[in-house]
Amino acid sequence: MVLDGPVGVEQRGGRKRARGSERGSSSRPCAIDPSFFNTYLFICVFRLHVAEIDELPRGSPLERPLHAKRRRLWTPPSSDPVPLSTTGPTSSELDIVEEVEPEIVVANEIAPTCSSALTPSPPALYVEVMADDVASTPRHHQSLQRRSFQRRRRRCDADIEAALNYGSENDSSCDEDEEGPPIMIPRTLQQDLMDTPEDDVLDEVLPPSSNPSIASTAETMMPHDFFDFQWESFPNPPISPNVRREVFSVENVGPTIPVTDPYLTFREIWDEEIMGHIVQQTNIYAQQVAAAMMENNSLCPSSRISYWKDTNEDEILVYFAIILAMGVVVKSKLVDYWSTDGSIFATPAFSTHMSLKRFQLLNACLHFSNNNDMCVESLSPSEAKMFKIAPIIEHCNKRFQALFVLNQNLALDESLLQWKGWLSINQFIPNKAAAVGIKTYELCDSETGYLWRFEVHAHKKATAAQPASILDASTPAIVLRLLKGLENHGYTVWMDNFYNSPALARSLKSNGFDVVGTLRTNRQFVPDELTQLTKAAMRPGQIAGFTSGDVDVLVWRDQNRVATISTYHGNATTIVEGKTKPIVVADYNIMMGGVDKKDGMLAIYPVERKRTRVWYKKFFRRLLNVSVLNSYIIYKKSPQQVTHRHDHRSFRTQLITSILDRHSKKQSVSLADQPAVRFEAHSHYLMEHPPMQGKWTKKLRRKCCICNTLTRFYCAGCNKTVCMHPCFPSLHTY
Repeated sequence: MVLDGPVGVEQRGGRKRARGSERGSSSRPCAIDPSFFNTYLFICVFRLHVAEIDELPRGSPLERPLHAKRRRLWTPPSSDPVPLSTTGPTSSELDIVEEVEPEIVVANEIAPTCSSALTPSPPALYVEVMADDVASTPRHHQSLQRRSFQRRRRRCDADIEAALNYGSENDSSCDEDEEGPPIMIPRTLQQDLMDTPEDDVLDEVLPPSSNPSIASTAETMMPHDFFDFQWESFPNPPISPNVRREVFSVENVGPTIPVTDPYLTFREIWDEEIMGHIVQQTNIYAQQVAAAMMENNSLCPSSRISYWKDTNEDEILVYFAIILAMGVVVKSKLVDYWSTDGSIFATPAFSTHMSLKRFQLLNACLHFSNNNDMCVESLSPSEAKMFKIAPIIEHCNKRFQALFVLNQNLALDESLLQWKGWLSINQFIPNKAAAVGIKTYELCDSETGYLWRFEVHAHKKATAAQPASILDASTPAIVLRLLKGLENHGYTVWMDNFYNSPALARSLKSNGFDVVGTLRTNRQFVPDELTQLTKAAMRPGQIAGFTSGDVDVLVWRDQNRVATISTYHGNATTIVEGKTKPIVVADYNIMMGGVDKKDGMLAIYPVERKRTRVWYKKFFRRLLNVSVLNSYIIYKKSPQQVTHRHDHRSFRTQLITSILDRHSKKQSVSLADQPAVRFEAHSHYLMEHPPMQGKWTKKLRRKCCICNTLTRFYCAGCNKTVCMHPCFPSLHTY
């Protein structure tokens, strides 16, 4: 089927009601005034063609699911076997028919006239049509579309075809050399085919799409018109994706060190160098806090900092182990972990390794950078904001990259650490679980979820003038920084529409990468035909696209309009669970979840869930949690662990136990041996504290030595404050 005119119009200015749509008016077509063409901007040009799905080439996904889906089988309640249908042909009646390749069509053929609107034409742009009863992806705006579905019935193919050819019978006498009038779509059909907004909210103004055949001077900064995209239809026969894909040349992927124990794996990340740095900076910060309180005359004997004593590496590791244990044993309050009341909720093991007061003191004094070394004048705004946590970020990035060699498929996405307090670097992402917090750009292994490199979103650079190159913009620069050092090895980068663009895809392709992901069609260099192809112009199941040789752009009409970009997939389709879809979509659904997989595994053990007033200490807990997950992935993928491997929970419990066994000095709960003392009843009796002398006579009360309750009694023989009952009898009972 070939469109004989534009499939929709966009009005310049305010929105006007369609002629003849009012109640009681005629719905017959009327003559088109010549001024109509000056009032409207046509969306589709005449080189846009459509074709049926049977003419599209078939292919198979290159990626395999990481985990096979499990399905329950329904068994009939009756014991009798269910007879199978025998209406179809048997195996002996089936004939093997060779698939006919689709014909290639030149895109510059003459547009058909109104009289030949029903005559099909060979395709130059492929469109895939699916059955209406095939399940599709869930809708993002279910409530809005559910209401519209209840008001209007679903349009069938006959209704849409009749609407597209609306009014062609009265104009069939026009000459073939004359251009046909624009197609008027009834208002009811326009409401059914109304486009929906993009799912993601843009955080910056995107450049408008331009015709790729006419490149401006700013767009051709690279030699030989590097960004001059010549969009054409897909070749016939199609080129295999395996031929177009970059060859992966990395050997020995996985861990770079032999691993035999969870503790040793964890210590490869948190080595003596970084632990010594944390110990040194924590002790310095505690002394600075005490000195500042002494200068302000706010230091008193009851101050918590007055009980400070310098920490060491063993104590900091025990502190790490207790934090990790809080992620395994989840409680609502911090003090509940040190409960020793003997109830079923008690956890006395925490108090045997560290007291509550010491843990709170380490929480307050934990530090990573010397405040005296901070010079605001010599730091950029981004560096100044990340100064307190910068040594830990730099160390983790270095160790994460040194301990693991990535597989071919890489997922680049953002992650969000929830922070509800005021923070200048806070970001709001509504489709994330945290919604608001500290955003990090992360490069993860798609297969395992291993975090290889990350960058914190700390500051947006103020750009007074336009960047010197397209790739100097903030988003492409982030991608290039995260992929630095991986060039010319055949890696495939999977990204969403926040990062992807034809310019970035071509640049990465020239550096030995492959790029696959979703795309925003208002990006620069996207073909105008796809930019202006709205959701209303496509039926569910149709696809359309172009290729420039190294970059492929497709638009697929599922429940919403989905645009994809790839450097090797082409326009082939496949059947996944009974539904036909492009192979680029099938592979994207498998390989894009690397960052989400990491976040899901971390959410089971919420180490950073505990509230704190300092944002960088919560971010440090996130890095500590990620380091344990990376240690588990290294341990799991190590060839030395083929006989016995721990699951994630047992790995964490064994790691915590090993740290405490090696570095903790358990506090003895048994009383020290005392010399035998003869109890003399006549010398041990209760007495009352004398009243306080002052303006008002008030009895003196002190804490009981056993239950800490305020009481006015004490033992005359022991000189200890003790309650009358039941503490006094228990104090003198052997």
